[in-house]
Amino acid sequence: MPHRATDGADDAPVDVVPLVQLVTPTGERVTEPDNSGPGSAPVDHAAYAARVAHLTGDDLRAMYRDMVLTRRFDDEATALQRQGELGLYAQSTGQEAAQVGPAHALSPQDVIFPSYREHGMLHVRGVDPVDRLRLYRGTDHGGWDPAAHNVNVYTLVIGSQTLHATGYAMGVQRDGAVGTGDPARDTAVVACFGDGATSQGDVNEALVFAAVNDAPVVFWCQNNQWAISEPTSRQTRVPLYRRGEGFGIPSVRVDGNDVLACYAVMAEAVERAHAGHGPTFVEAFTYRMGAHTTSDDPTRYRERAEEEYWRQRDPVDRLEALLRAEGHWDDAWAATVEADADELGETLRTGVRELGAPAPGTMFDHVYATPHTQVDAEREWFERYESETAQSVGAEEVAR
Repeated sequence: MPHRATDGADDAPVDVVPLVQLVTPTGERVTEPDNSGPGSAPVDHAAYAARVAHLTGDDLRAMYRDMVLTRRFDDEATALQRQGELGLYAQSTGQEAAQVGPAHALSPQDVIFPSYREHGMLHVRGVDPVDRLRLYRGTDHGGWDPAAHNVNVYTLVIGSQTLHATGYAMGVQRDGAVGTGDPARDTAVVACFGDGATSQGDVNEALVFAAVNDAPVVFWCQNNQWAISEPTSRQTRVPLYRRGEGFGIPSVRVDGNDVLACYAVMAEAVERAHAGHGPTFVEAFTYRMGAHTTSDDPTRYRERAEEEYWRQRDPVDRLEALLRAEGHWDDAWAATVEADADELGETLRTGVRELGAPAPGTMFDHVYATPHTQVDAEREWFERYESETAQSVGAEEVAR
């Protein structure tokens, strides 16, 4: 259904545009959507609704569980950073539907290229929760084997992963892993990024390459409406999904707080990629309920009224309301979900503290894929410095 909102501190209205929504904020199925909106073709609501018709109560409960555990992960990681166990952390509270929904729509062979906030997608893919925090603790550059989960490591350089994803998708295409009709072989690649990244040159270059090569890549843009402290209204004059249209890429805006709508839109985009029909650009319109990172203070640039507006549209609460309305809620089952969340919290607290600190010399590892003379020289100097410092400290202790 069309959506009208304000973007950030400017209180500037966003054009009414077709928005894919299957569940209302109060947990009711959308049956009579208003698909009017300027500038684009209306949303085919029936087609998207058909893509979730096969989902059972167990499927919905699985999504709910993943969303609850993703939020618990977020809360625990934030607490660990406040306690000095992590150097930094990027929160994802409020964006669970925009991550769990699309992740459930992927096939096992599909590959995800995340930014640094896709904690829900990594959870669905089975990436170890402690490994997800290695980067934020500074123990290594990633923490997991990308091939084991078909998930690349987190990317801190804004927008660069879209080029990586597009290049990988072009390789998949040239390897003949699209358009075969084999559901176990045809592969899609998902590039995840935020609204702020759309202002980066890398993202626009990726869109060019993907479009002209019909690369099987889904550009999944989570528009949480704030690029650190910059509202979307200061980044674009048109809805972000229309960026894709400018490159000739089929594009759609989805309610990013509606897990079923996100599932349906990703399912359609992946089907197109698998069939060899090229890329899709998706703008998942959501809201960052927390801070950009734990070094950010959103109270300096956001109004409480805006935060409360989106708190009433909480994606976890929305799915719970749907489960209750359709008779899929069970208190005993909900208690097991909470118990799983408590177990996850304990796993994170114990596991992160056991990581310890990396050896200082590891800073020179994995800088380049092959040996590099400058890095080798710097490593040699650092090792000599450490040795001489240790000898000096030892001599001082002996003198005492």
